Amino acid sequence: MIGAALSSTFHGRDIFSPVGAHLVRGDDWMGVGPELEVGKLVHLDIAAAKLDKRGLSGEVIATDGPFGNLVTNISGDEFLKLGYARGTTVHITIGKNEMDILFVRTFSDVPLKQPLLYIDSRGRLGLAVNQGSFAATYGVKPPVAIFIPRWKN
Repeated sequence: MIGAALSSTFHGRDIFSPVGAHLVRGDDWMGVGPELEVGKLVHLDIAAAKLDKRGLSGEVIATDGPFGNLVTNISGDEFLKLGYARGTTVHITIGKNEMDILFVRTFSDVPLKQPLLYIDSRGRLGLAVNQGSFAATYGVKPPVAIFIPRWKN
């Protein structure tokens, strides 16, 4: 692993990449960490989002730690099937709250403290506030349902 102060969100950088590099180099794979009992492993049961003629029904499954961005079970590919393009406003329902949010490529595509909808580094639909916490700003605590209608042109 890289350093003693590991990030809570960048496991690819801090753990998986260094382990992969050591394995490719031919190092002993037994040195990657302590053995885990199979019975102590946890299986996450994340249901798939559902796409129908009305739109996409999914779930906010987590936040990304201290930043307050919302993590959903909606893949970016499924979301794009609704017909939205970057730069369009998306009407969404999170729990009982409805809002219009701009779908963008990156945080800097919206002004500071404004909400945005984006495809995150996992390839999933995410919701954020530029330099703020979406969860805190809008009072969202996972798990909570999310619905996105098909785009109407």
